[in-house]
Amino acid sequence: MAQITFVTSDNDSITLEGTSGSVMSLAVGHGVKGIDGDCGGVCSCATCHVFVAPGDLEKTGPASEIETDMLELDDNANEFSRLCCQIEISDAIDGIVLTVAK
Repeated sequence: MAQITFVTSDNDSITLEGTSGSVMSLAVGHGVKGIDGDCGGVCSCATCHVFVAPGDLEKTGPASEIETDMLELDDNANEFSRLCCQIEISDAIDGIVLTVAK
């Protein structure tokens, strides 16, 4: 089980628990504002763009090439950007903090 904290654009902090699946699915299932997941999690829309807290980057590992390519289309992307549809829930990401991109 992993606890994942989302910080929304309204500065609301929402902590959810999950055991499997993608972080995006967890967020969409709980109505986290700003995580839309329009493509259903196939890394083709960037509507699940988040910023990983700097201290948590090791937990997520690097973005794949296709994810990096998608993020390059977003003007707000930076070195902490990830698409949360590409982050799988596992014990390894327990305690992670993700700020939802605007």
